[in-house]
Amino acid sequence: MSRRTRLIRLAAAGVAVAALALTGCASSGTPDAGATGDADGWVTPGKITIATGEPAYYPWVIDDDPSSGEGFEAAVAYAVADQLGFAADDVVWVRSGFDEAIAPGPKDFDFNLQQFSISDERKQSVDFSSPYYETTQVVVTTGASPAADATSIADLKGLLIGAQTGTTSFTAIESVIQPTQPAQAFNTNDDAKLALENGLVDAIVVDLPTAFYISGVELTDGVLVGQLPTPDGQTGDEFGLVLAKDSPLTAKVTAAVDALREDGTLDELAATWLGGEGQAPLLK
Repeated sequence: MSRRTRLIRLAAAGVAVAALALTGCASSGTPDAGATGDADGWVTPGKITIATGEPAYYPWVIDDDPSSGEGFEAAVAYAVADQLGFAADDVVWVRSGFDEAIAPGPKDFDFNLQQFSISDERKQSVDFSSPYYETTQVVVTTGASPAADATSIADLKGLLIGAQTGTTSFTAIESVIQPTQPAQAFNTNDDAKLALENGLVDAIVVDLPTAFYISGVELTDGVLVGQLPTPDGQTGDEFGLVLAKDSPLTAKVTAAVDALREDGTLDELAATWLGGEGQAPLLK
């Protein structure tokens, strides 16, 4: 069977273990020696514990149910688990806040994925795997907002713009747009979207896949204004799996991500769950 078919069946096993345990849908590998006990770094002996947000959003996780394996990050999580030799029914899901996950200190997960951009500042508190996805930050608004007619970063400077606090999206407002009014901080993207709908902000900033979904599905008369360049002039924003600082699992998890990139699995999953949206114009 194809790699994608096998991954989908693995994900299904996570929610139907009793029915599928003997049908050959378990991982093709055997958990490495690290999976035999938490002395080797695993949170739960014989299991792999993966964290995501509370809630977890489309298109990263479908219907806030990561155990379904549906959505890009849910599918990536099961693919990494498989690469490490874990069956789908050996995946344990937990939830965490965004800021909590990247704060210093012990973790209740082996790795966490909820669109964490890799940065030198965050590396002081946590470890990252190699990137599993690269995206851009995008300005979203509604047709009734003055931001709807913006065609450049200069057009946005006098507007009130918000994003989820602690994210690269929020940093992009301050470092790239540099608006004359302070960037507005929200606990979640849902809170930011609600503020936009109610006219409390003129625009919000989110990652590209989220921007396409919010502007095209969730907002009434949503407008995708354009992508923001990063301060160094590049557009890429790399997402990595987060692990505890100096985790003994970092090298193994990174090797798993690298293998999935090299064999085309990451591109295939991105095309399945994030593809087909087209492109947003680059604001200068």
